[in-house]
Amino acid sequence: MTRTLVVGDVHACARELSALLATVAFIPGVDRLVLSGDVVVRGPEPRETFDLMRRLGAICVRGNHENKLLSIRPGLRAGGARAGSEHERLARTLRDEDWQTIEAMPLWLDLPDHGVRVVHGGVVPGLDVERTPPEALMTMRTIDARGRWSDKQGGDPWGALYVGPPHVVFGHNARAEVQLHPWATGIDTGCVYGGRLTAVLLGAGQMMPRGEAARALLVSVPSARRYYQSPDERQRP
Repeated sequence: MTRTLVVGDVHACARELSALLATVAFIPGVDRLVLSGDVVVRGPEPRETFDLMRRLGAICVRGNHENKLLSIRPGLRAGGARAGSEHERLARTLRDEDWQTIEAMPLWLDLPDHGVRVVHGGVVPGLDVERTPPEALMTMRTIDARGRWSDKQGGDPWGALYVGPPHVVFGHNARAEVQLHPWATGIDTGCVYGGRLTAVLLGAGQMMPRGEAARALLVSVPSARRYYQSPDERQRP
């Protein structure tokens, strides 16, 4: 019986991803591994993370950090990328197979057997996903009173306004606790910032429950340590 494990932002924390897989007794070749994007950058083990993904046949949607890597690749080839950026430093170490993995990442992934759509950032309520700007799918966090989406924290969480189906499982907006909205579940709990790596574990053919009922399907492991300052900490004087 195939289970599906949908994992929040890994950020190159391969040790924690391995621990999470062990916690759920993940069976390679039987269970399905889906990642919500931002699998690399900021954490300590990007190469190990990519290798583990490929070994397990993981499917990953594109996060804003993968998109940033793709955007600077032409500059790297031409010798014009910004010196010193964390994305450039990582990009210079990526192998051909790593680039192929990133390039193959879709902007969203539907899991009809679970009634789930996986995106990294979010979806615009009332707008077909095919018409949604790619930047929104990868970066949105909130919607203001005029219905404009944003990557900023001001405004309402988009998940609180979204009405499905499908049920959307997303990452990007790191919180200490999961976001449990009626039709959307946010599972980025800040592993790279010293929090936890969190996932939704769905049984074969199991439909994603709504709101607080989704908590019963969550599984997480603590980060081994804080690898990177959180955005809130870096903004403090």
